[in-house]
Amino acid sequence: MKLNKRIDPGLIGFDIDGVVADTAEAFIRLARSDYGVDNIFAEDITEFVVEDCLPLDAELVGEIFKRLLVAPIESGLKPMAGAVEVLWDLSREAPLTFVTARPLKEPIELWLENVLGNSVFKKARLIAMGDHNGKAEHIRDLGLKYFVDDRAETCMALAKENITPIVFHQPWNRGRHNLKSVDGWGSIRELCL
Repeated sequence: MKLNKRIDPGLIGFDIDGVVADTAEAFIRLARSDYGVDNIFAEDITEFVVEDCLPLDAELVGEIFKRLLVAPIESGLKPMAGAVEVLWDLSREAPLTFVTARPLKEPIELWLENVLGNSVFKKARLIAMGDHNGKAEHIRDLGLKYFVDDRAETCMALAKENITPIVFHQPWNRGRHNLKSVDGWGSIRELCL
């Protein structure tokens, strides 16, 4: 799917994990450094539900993800390559908007402020909804027409709600959709600026 016009930065929103935040890198790094798991790589995460594709038990997966949810700064969560620079540039055009399935707003709010800086973040909007389903309602209420997410199922649901999804390419969404996708933040820059 191709987009034929430049996307107005005021009409696009972003998921956090797997789009703005390099959650896979943090997950793998914590598994290795704190739990002695040395046989997993980002390319191995071929399912959105990590325990469906990695040789790890659900309890360990839950423990690592809990750390990333509750303490993203302390866990060393990093932004995706190029995300900060493109988000800064977009913020000059319009306030940034984020809608995440994370259940806790404050930890990711502090992380975003830390990563983006106060001057950019104080103008941003953040919805932490606690569920992967139902993003369309929030996106529509925020007046957005486009949304970047790494979860193919979320993007397909958005398309049914007449919101243009843009799939952020990740190993877990390969071959699962025929929607517009981007391979990184440089592609998002090209779409919007």
